[in-house]
Amino acid sequence: MLYAVRMDVDIPRDLDPAARDETIAREKAYSQQLQRSGEWAHIWRIAGQYSNISIFDVESHERLHEILWNLPLFPYMAVEVTPLATHPSAI
Repeated sequence: MLYAVRMDVDIPRDLDPAARDETIAREKAYSQQLQRSGEWAHIWRIAGQYSNISIFDVESHERLHEILWNLPLFPYMAVEVTPLATHPSAI
């Protein structure tokens, strides 16, 4: 199942800098592991924002939910999920 997911990150300005750096490092490692597995198929930064649009290719709604809830930055995100279906004009 394919999903387009927009993630807007808003880390609190008063978060301890060491905690911020550690959370961002865990986020990067986790996302790269999912990219290598093929579940996180694409990721694009939205220019000028601390945001991205990603394409996930996962087996179920539940798996996507699990992935998103385990993102280290999830507590600081607004997430918008759009399920995708094949377009009849696609070649």
